[in-house]
Amino acid sequence: MKKIIILFTLVGLACAFRPKPISWVAIGDSITYLNEHPDETGNRVAKGYLTRVVEQLPDIQYTNQGHNGWTAIRIATEIEKLGITKADVYSVFLGTNDWWGGKPLGIYRDYQDNTGLGTVYGSFRVIINKLRSLNEQAKIILITPMQRADFVYINNFKNNAYGSYKEKNGQWLEQFANAVDSIGRHEHFPVVDLYHKKGMKLNNLVKYKRLKDPQTGVYTNYAYPHFINIPFNPETDEYPYPPEAIDVTYDGLHPSDKGDAMIAEMLVKILKR
Repeated sequence: MKKIIILFTLVGLACAFRPKPISWVAIGDSITYLNEHPDETGNRVAKGYLTRVVEQLPDIQYTNQGHNGWTAIRIATEIEKLGITKADVYSVFLGTNDWWGGKPLGIYRDYQDNTGLGTVYGSFRVIINKLRSLNEQAKIILITPMQRADFVYINNFKNNAYGSYKEKNGQWLEQFANAVDSIGRHEHFPVVDLYHKKGMKLNNLVKYKRLKDPQTGVYTNYAYPHFINIPFNPETDEYPYPPEAIDVTYDGLHPSDKGDAMIAEMLVKILKR
């Protein structure tokens, strides 16, 4: 009988000292969304960065608030309709679609003065204000956009875009990454700076892009930057990123398993704190 009482006491103590689960809401675009939709990667990705984080930190429970193709401006516009819940930790991983969509970045004053939805800076303030209203004590992590090579959607070749090696609508993707970093420094939020991460630069994103040589018509593997300005015809050409071309991304934009592992590693270091 005494042994049974001791056993129940030990079990009770173990339960009492078990860490309380930490709730994490991850807000983002397709990079976050794809964690739950590997079929939309052509099954080239086995595990997204969210899954990889909780495998290493099992006391964390995440909610995926990734929205395919959305900008920071659209997230801010729809913020009251998204059903974002109170959580211990929020991460915000946005900006690449704002850059490609030609959305105005604005200036830091737009964030400071809460000028609204007209700029990316202003939209980040709307998002941050919402998260603080849900939980003033929550930890907020900002993630900068990644650099991007020429993107070709694996399920629709007509959906393609050039990389961040040149500007779009008079703006550089690096400006959007620096904006996220400046908000993080001002607010004392941890920032996962993927844009400037060693090993995630333009020459690391794909091993090559397979295109027809304009002179001979023969398919040739072009590493960055040699594929720039070589035409790709979505109507007639093969997919330019065969599995052998995968590196940090599988399609020039979205992280591969290697890329997701790198993102998860950076997040785990912050979340362990």
